[in-house]
Amino acid sequence: YAWDANEEYLFKAMVAFAMRRYSSKSTTQISNVLLCNVTDRVSFWFVVTDSAKNVTTVAGSEVEAAIRMNRNRINSAFLLSDKTLQFLKISSTIAPPVEPSTPVWLIVFGVVLCLTVAGIVFLIVTGIQRRKKQNKESPETEDLEEKCEVTVTIENGIPCETLDLKAGHINGVYAADDERFASL
Repeated sequence: YAWDANEEYLFKAMVAFAMRRYSSKSTTQISNVLLCNVTDRVSFWFVVTDSAKNVTTVAGSEVEAAIRMNRNRINSAFLLSDKTLQFLKISSTIAPPVEPSTPVWLIVFGVVLCLTVAGIVFLIVTGIQRRKKQNKESPETEDLEEKCEVTVTIENGIPCETLDLKAGHINGVYAADDERFASL
């Protein structure tokens, strides 16, 4: 917005208000606030003079403390914030936003890359474990076939013999059925 005499008057009034609230003296007037070196970009410095002796200035530390104490009211009067209304040598009431040392996209990229690598490693490890498990099971069945061992297994509580895979096995129950029929 345009900085004109009315805006200057409002600024002086707000500084005088801040000084009155800070020092609890009702002697600070608008005429005690002097603006110097006002530029088109609304940049200036100001001095607050003592109302009793219009020649001496109020200590800078007192003015800074008064501005700090009433900064919210000054910002509200001009409809500005700490980002837009800046007082040099007076720290802002709100801390500036913290920017991480590394960009956000780099952090996200790193997380996605780590998850992808972890997934690939998981798939490789589980594949190796499956292959080892299959290799352990395969030699046992080959050994049984080679040794022709007959092992007794129990199914439903009844011991059963496993079939000899190479020689075969003749079941005696069905042998009697073959004798009933006449040969051709």
